[in-house]
Amino acid sequence: MGKAADWLREERRNVLGHWTAFCLECGAARRFFLESESEVPERCACGGRMLRRCPACGAPFSSMFAVDCEACGARLRDPELLGMRIRRGDR
Repeated sequence: MGKAADWLREERRNVLGHWTAFCLECGAARRFFLESESEVPERCACGGRMLRRCPACGAPFSSMFAVDCEACGARLRDPELLGMRIRRGDR
């Protein structure tokens, strides 16, 4: 990815939040800053559990499309949701 894409990604994180939480049931996601992590609800509007840290190591994740933990490699969720692949290829 080029420098412009990296800059845009970092700018978006600086505005919306460096870390993400996602619903394990419907896939809804939201970004947050560590200072406001307590404001992320435990449950999604659909009733599913919002995952914001790796259950194995406790690390937060930066991608809304994370399938495996960036820190320890533990599986966070199935690579498919609602019949569609969450990520394309090995990104």
